[in-house]
Amino acid sequence: QVQLVESGGGLVQAGGSLRLSCAASGRTFSSYAMGWFRQAPGKEREFVAGIIWSSALTSYTDSVKGRFTIARDNAKNTVYLQMNSLKPEDTAVYYCAADRRRPFTTREGDYDYWGQGIQVTVSS
Repeated sequence: QVQLVESGGGLVQAGGSLRLSCAASGRTFSSYAMGWFRQAPGKEREFVAGIIWSSALTSYTDSVKGRFTIARDNAKNTVYLQMNSLKPEDTAVYYCAADRRRPFTTREGDYDYWGQGIQVTVSS
């Protein structure tokens, strides 16, 4: 079993930055694909960014490309999401997720473990 705990969310003005962290328990974190998802009010949860176990491959949804960066530190069992040039439409609850079976995926249903979510609010 893996537990994921997000931190770093909050309120920021448009154009500002935040860095989300996701700390994972368990000894096999380094072998998992990791992803960040978000859910805005009244909308379905969507894929934001993903990273392979070795950090050799990352992927982003189009709306965050060039603004968000996903990274991981396997020695610290932590994955990060650096969010720059934030926009009001980035406001959502952000979730960290882990997939123990595949090297990489963008599909929500493929992920096995989820964090509790953390609020990010971007004011205009």
